[in-house]
Amino acid sequence: MVALQNEKRSVIYGRKTIDYSLFYSKRKTMEIAVHPDSTVIVKAPMDSDILLIEKKINKRARWILKQINYYKQFTPKTPVRCYINGETHLYLGRQYRLKIAQGNENSVKLTKGFFQITCREEPTPEITKMLLQKWYLEKAHIKINESMDRCWSKFYNFPYSKPVISIKRMQKRWGSLSGKGTVTLNTDLVKAPKECIDYVVTHELCHLKYHDHSNEFYKLLDSVTPGWEKIKHKLELRMV
Repeated sequence: MVALQNEKRSVIYGRKTIDYSLFYSKRKTMEIAVHPDSTVIVKAPMDSDILLIEKKINKRARWILKQINYYKQFTPKTPVRCYINGETHLYLGRQYRLKIAQGNENSVKLTKGFFQITCREEPTPEITKMLLQKWYLEKAHIKINESMDRCWSKFYNFPYSKPVISIKRMQKRWGSLSGKGTVTLNTDLVKAPKECIDYVVTHELCHLKYHDHSNEFYKLLDSVTPGWEKIKHKLELRMV
C-alpha cells in the first residue's frame, strides 16, 4: 500500500512530547507503530481528520512511550564498525573476529572462529566492508530462504500461495509485507540466531491473514511460535 503523503508532527501527553511521522494512504484503518530506532509511524486513511488522529494517538500514548522506553534500553546498539583487524562481527548470533590480509583474490571465508578476508589490493576498511557486505547478502539469501521453508510448513492450512521473498537492507524494520503479498526481509537478519530469523519470517506470514496487529494476529502468532516474546526480546537486544 503506497503512502501518498508524509508529515512530521507531535502531540503533547502530560509532560511528554511524542514526535511522529504521519502518512496518509489508501487504507481503511489507522495504524500506529513504534520502530526499534524509537521512531513513531502513524498511517491513516486519506480523509482522516487530524483531531481524530491525535485523539487516537493520545489514547495509545502510554503504550507508545512504553515501547520507546523499551527500545531505548538497547542503545547504544552495535558500535560503529571500522572494518579493521580484530574487530568482531556477527553471523547467526555468534561473534567472529576479522583477519584481513592481502592475497591473490577477493574472498571472505568463515573458519576457526574468524572471518578470513583476503583482498587483491592493499586492504582498506572500505574494501573490507564491501567484501563483507557482499558475503552477508549471499548468506542472507540462503539462510532466509531456508527459514521461509521451515516457517511456511507451519501454515499448511493457509488458503494462500507461498509468498515471494525480497531481501535487502532496511533502515527501520526487520521485515514487511506488501499489499501484493511480497515478504521483504532485512539482510542483517543473517547476523541474528536462526530462531530470531524464523520469528521475523513467521511474523510476516501471519500478516497474510491479519494485516494489522490485532488480538487475532497475536493469537495466530502465539499458536505457531509459542514464546515469541522472548525471541523478539533476544533479537532487539542484539539490534544487529
